[in-house]
Amino acid sequence: MALPKDLEVPFTQFACIGTGFSGIALGATIQRWYNIPTSSIQFFDSQPCVGGTWTINQYPGAACDVPSALYSFSFERNPNWTRFLPPHDELRAYLTRVAEKYNLIPRMKFNAKVTKAEWIPDRTNPRWRLTTLDLPTNTTSHHDCQFLFSGSGQFNSPRPLDVPGIESFQGPVIHSARWDHSIPLKDKKVVIFGNGCTAAQIVPSILPETAHLTQIVRSKHWIYPPVDAKVSPLTKKLLASTPGATWLQRFIVYYLADKDWVGFLLTPSGAKFRQKRKEMAERYMKTTAPEKYHALLVPEFEIGCKRRVFDSGYLECLHSDKITLTNQTPTAILPNGVEMAGGSTIEADVLVLANGFETNTPTTLLPVHGIAPSTLQSHWSSDYPGPEAYNCTSLHNFPNFFLLWGPNTATGHTSAVMAIENAVNFALRVIKPCLEGKCSVVDVTEQAEKEYVERMQEALQKTVFTSETCDSWYTARDKKTGRMVWNGMTYPWSQARYWWDCLWVRRRDFVYSGPATGRSVIVKKRRSGLWFAAFAVMALGGLLAWVDRNPDSRLALALAGSRFGVVLPVLRTCGLGLLGRKGLNWR
Repeated sequence: MALPKDLEVPFTQFACIGTGFSGIALGATIQRWYNIPTSSIQFFDSQPCVGGTWTINQYPGAACDVPSALYSFSFERNPNWTRFLPPHDELRAYLTRVAEKYNLIPRMKFNAKVTKAEWIPDRTNPRWRLTTLDLPTNTTSHHDCQFLFSGSGQFNSPRPLDVPGIESFQGPVIHSARWDHSIPLKDKKVVIFGNGCTAAQIVPSILPETAHLTQIVRSKHWIYPPVDAKVSPLTKKLLASTPGATWLQRFIVYYLADKDWVGFLLTPSGAKFRQKRKEMAERYMKTTAPEKYHALLVPEFEIGCKRRVFDSGYLECLHSDKITLTNQTPTAILPNGVEMAGGSTIEADVLVLANGFETNTPTTLLPVHGIAPSTLQSHWSSDYPGPEAYNCTSLHNFPNFFLLWGPNTATGHTSAVMAIENAVNFALRVIKPCLEGKCSVVDVTEQAEKEYVERMQEALQKTVFTSETCDSWYTARDKKTGRMVWNGMTYPWSQARYWWDCLWVRRRDFVYSGPATGRSVIVKKRRSGLWFAAFAVMALGGLLAWVDRNPDSRLALALAGSRFGVVLPVLRTCGLGLLGRKGLNWR
């Protein structure tokens, strides 16, 4: 697609905001699937290097809480992870290696913040125009593309602390997603806000060097026994040298993780699952943490309401004399500490904010202007009560625009990377007619988006997230009634269901238009015999998808109680793995 001569604006067929897992998955997959050269894509990132969330989150103790075998690309399995739950620097190094392998880094502009994206409905050359700000020089430029992907993630806007007076504090204030390693903590009095997944990693990592650490507990979380461990040299050698070993490892981890999905359902089987996990977690917490803190730590809400926390030494460190937990309400930040509701003051040299990110709100979004007058903000505040998307990726009146790790793709039990790969695969299937030269624009219909979102929110009403005792960042609640009004974060079905839904494009749900070039940019690749074997395995997906939707049906319970209860999920994961291999993708 050529630009008019009077517009001297750089153009690429693809553009992506973000260089983390989403951006790299996109850049690699357009090569793996369609042999489209890297010169056809341009990445933009406000960060100084590749890595996405693992560049942003570099706080002490930062690590993934999903096993490394699953928290990685299916097409770039790594037999050399040093730990079961990899630390942030190892994840960033892995992403850099993959980006280098697919020659993506030369196509990445760092320290470049996209300040606006606008759809230009030109009859002969419809396209997206990006306005970018070069942060070091504070200069603005433009870039045009045919297809725009947002891979900036859901955790890029730190939540402001809702305690007045923070601007008066005379010492350093550090947010977990903006950690400054140059600030010394040795022999300092530190106050940390929050006690979720992030705080549970920070506290045991910084406690030994502080003079004293006070943790303000603002909510409770179910904490599971630790699962992290070093990977032995023998294991790494076997994984690297044994054909199919990394596939088998990935299948097993996926199956064990996705089994937990039943625990989110408001069904008899879900209730039974949650009760067992609750007993396990409560027993562990009470036998590991000091008794004086049990009332501050052990939740009343059900398992699954919030993301589980794998203990990484947090509960044990609470026995130290150098730490104090309090659930008193902070009322004001003072120049030298924090004033509490009881009238006392906690002295502080450093404040650490582990209070999370802005979620379920459109106020911090990138200004994206689709077909006038639609903007992303208006779409998610006027048209809908919160973030949403058709199949978690597409929005009506935003043609050729796709969200990666978009609304309702988060899970409380398995890997975000799987959802990202599925979204990339789905988007590339949607735009295939455009890449074949049959059209140039694709837009999901308003009716299809509305029907999908209604099904999504209806299904979420049947999950533990709607419980009256459940208050988490997954949901937006009415401040007066406390009832859930919107959940734009979590996926109500299993990851196998999302994989299945991303395999098929319902053409009637999309409108294809724009000038046809008649020239295909796709270089056809020969499919191997394994592709047909994968398709045979995939044929079981219809049954499995039905079972996912009806986990308490007679058929589902019969399968679960028979020897096929293990066989079917294994076959499902085999299909998932085979279809992710290079040259075997269903397109």
